[in-house]
Amino acid sequence: MESFNTYQTPLSSRYASKEMAHLFSAENRFHTWRKLWLNLAIAEKQLGLPISDQAIEEMKQNLHLDVKQFETAAQEEKKRRHDVMAHVHTFGQVAPSAAGIIHLGATSCYVTDNADLIFIRSALTMVLSKLAVVIDRFASFAKQYRDLPTLGFTHFQPAQLTTVGKRATLWLQELLWDLRNIKRARDDIGFRGVKGTTGTQASFLALFDGDHDKVEELDRLVTEISGFSYAYPVTSQTYSRKIDVDVLAPLASLGATAHKIATDLRLLASLKVEHYRLINVFMSLTIDNNLQEVEEPFESTQVGSSAMAYKRNPMRSERICSLSRHLMVLHQDALMTASVQWFERTLDDSANRRISLPEAFLTADIVLTTLQNVSEGLVVYPRVISRRIAQELPFMATENIIMAIVKKGGDRQEAHEKIRVLSHEAAHQVKQLGLDNDLIERVRKDAYFDPIKNELDALLNPKTFVGRAPEQVDKFLKEWVEPALADGEFQAVVARGSKAELSV
Repeated sequence: MESFNTYQTPLSSRYASKEMAHLFSAENRFHTWRKLWLNLAIAEKQLGLPISDQAIEEMKQNLHLDVKQFETAAQEEKKRRHDVMAHVHTFGQVAPSAAGIIHLGATSCYVTDNADLIFIRSALTMVLSKLAVVIDRFASFAKQYRDLPTLGFTHFQPAQLTTVGKRATLWLQELLWDLRNIKRARDDIGFRGVKGTTGTQASFLALFDGDHDKVEELDRLVTEISGFSYAYPVTSQTYSRKIDVDVLAPLASLGATAHKIATDLRLLASLKVEHYRLINVFMSLTIDNNLQEVEEPFESTQVGSSAMAYKRNPMRSERICSLSRHLMVLHQDALMTASVQWFERTLDDSANRRISLPEAFLTADIVLTTLQNVSEGLVVYPRVISRRIAQELPFMATENIIMAIVKKGGDRQEAHEKIRVLSHEAAHQVKQLGLDNDLIERVRKDAYFDPIKNELDALLNPKTFVGRAPEQVDKFLKEWVEPALADGEFQAVVARGSKAELSV
């Protein structure tokens, strides 16, 4: 019942994957602390400190905490007001032979900061895996609709035609940049290592009787045992909080990409050919009231509105936008925290980072899962797209018509004036009367255009208005998307990637 009568963050209780939620769980955090204490003890023993085999073995056998140990640690923390010392004490109770050497020479940030770096690197790997799958799904979508003409929009006003697939490549290009940036941030992650209270390693120098070489070797050994290729060469008590800035920046940028994609989809889902409803009334045509161009998945039992039963709200895309905004602003926490770290450290970073770091990764995880779910179920309505094109294309084709007349010996200025008058008449039909755009019919009826009337259908073929969009899609997928996903790390996750299911 506790989960129902106390606040639970919806990031973990409602949306996030079990894997990401577990990564930042208390169980995994304190288990990781114990592994770090074990790694330190193994390295110190290897370099000659008097640590028994039994101490090492007892630590190995008790890396996971049970409920009783969590309760003990909570009681100790309440008494000591220090979480690390509470867990040192708790670990020592179950590994008594190691009680005297747990945390030997270390400062609290040995476990807290090194653990955070482990979590950040693992979380970035999870994000990269999900992002690669999203890219693969949108690439398939772009390929499928590479040559399906659709209205382009500038200033959210109808503009020159593009294709559905070409528009998807605009999303894909930004996702590829996110993949590059997040991978770079992940691959740059180092280890804080064994640096001591203010980063000088003074305590370890004392442990090894002034032997600088052994202190350096200890740092190298612990870093290697903990699975990192290098440790940051200098630190204060903490690793530089600028690392958090460097990590959250590409996640925030991913949030901007996801928000843009989801917003485009929301707009496409709202684009309806409104005047068709008038035609429906007057001509008794049976036309779908949901005249979206593109629609996100909508399940057969899904309810769009508690009041308006006909509604098909784009709730997935709206959720992406909502959470992406949160993801984008979390970067500000890291920036402000890094900027106020006085000298070798202050503790005003701690409470903030306990919230901002896990939330950034949980949010990115949710955004990507939802985006994958959307990408795998996008529905395109070619007839609706065609209707919208039919309303705008006649106006766009006027220049082609003028050029065709000139090629037949006509006068360009005269043709321009003819088209101008007919265009205004057709615009009146559309804007004032809610009728179809009948510009082409007016052209067909005007004897002036007799020389090109047999060319009108070809002049109005939407595929002739999309330029090189299909070829751009093909080249982009081949030269940019395929090489990015050919990375061995991403090949495996894409190959085994199953469909994304949402819990709510």
